[in-house]
Amino acid sequence: MVYLVDILLIGIGAALINNFVLYYFVGICPFIGVSRRIDTAFGMGCAVIFVITIAATISWAITTFILMPGAPLTTWAAGMFVSKEAAARIDLTVLSYIVYIFAISSSVQFVEMYVRKFFPPLYKALGVFLPLITTNCAILFACLVIMSKIVGVDNPQDAWDLGRALTLAVGGGIGFTIAIVIMAGIREELDLCDVPKPFQGAAITLIVAGILALGFMGFTGVDTGLRNALMPEQTIASAPAVSPEEMK
Repeated sequence: MVYLVDILLIGIGAALINNFVLYYFVGICPFIGVSRRIDTAFGMGCAVIFVITIAATISWAITTFILMPGAPLTTWAAGMFVSKEAAARIDLTVLSYIVYIFAISSSVQFVEMYVRKFFPPLYKALGVFLPLITTNCAILFACLVIMSKIVGVDNPQDAWDLGRALTLAVGGGIGFTIAIVIMAGIREELDLCDVPKPFQGAAITLIVAGILALGFMGFTGVDTGLRNALMPEQTIASAPAVSPEEMK
């Protein structure tokens, strides 16, 4: 039950509460460039969901089995040249950026070939922004968050497994899709409005994005409320004890 609640809260947090675009403001380039039409924005969102899921799976596996200190493959390979104690201390997380970018670019290549083969109109509509998913910092951000939940924990038992990593990736991709589709709908209406010339283009888009971010702040605390509702016994157990003196 605790694991399922964690999965639910990670997904809701990545999609709504801590939306990658509207909370952390990553992935702004495609958010502005491909949010002129709803159908194109939705196609971009689906492509990002696919890429971020594949990249998160690859990055989790590489971090767990190769990059982190004590990783089994690294320890086994280095154990042939140094002692087991020295091999267990080898830390290759300095290579994380290179490895994650390689994983993201490989995933984008598969998406590009698939879209070009089966959805030529969407491929033409996305244009240069489809290969630019490789430089979408929202995907790299998700990979780095997953790494911090694996390497940056004090208790190894608290390290994220593949299920939590995939939930963060899919939730972040869905959150990106929600944000870019909402923005596309608003921009389609803005085309019919008399926007002052200094605010036309990216300026009004960023202003609307800021207002959307304020709106998404309304989801703050939803995760705490859900956790208290789904696991009331743990909430009561974790509450600090009140002494008789404090009750007076």
